[in-house]
Amino acid sequence: MNQSTTTETANLIEVRTEDAPAPVGPYSQAIRIHPGQGEASGGLVFVSGQIPLDPKTAKLVVGEIEDETRQVLANLKAVLEASGASLASVVKATVYLTDMSLFPRVNAIYAEAFDSDPAPARATVEVSALPLGAHVEIDAIARC
Repeated sequence: MNQSTTTETANLIEVRTEDAPAPVGPYSQAIRIHPGQGEASGGLVFVSGQIPLDPKTAKLVVGEIEDETRQVLANLKAVLEASGASLASVVKATVYLTDMSLFPRVNAIYAEAFDSDPAPARATVEVSALPLGAHVEIDAIARC
């Protein structure tokens, strides 16, 4: 069973779930902004970059870039669900790649996960390195 916890400060709620890897640094898996009393309903969740770590073993997924991307998206989905959101509620995503030539392969898997219309806004950026030697990382902002 999914175990998730939250820590609330004012209207900021830290989101944690065991169904996604623990952070590898001093950051939260996600921060949910809950509207204050009298504000419009709904909020936003800001999900930290997810890399292809298996949450059970805390080891990097080994294999093709498609395998890494699927694990990243599974981790992202787990954090979103722990926040009361889903992949369908993502409004903005950023994809980080260590090699832009991987883009078509990552994009194919990404398109399977984000098949809603309209698709979320997105930026894809090539970076020199990612934590623990990962080749792909994705962060997101979603409605919740």
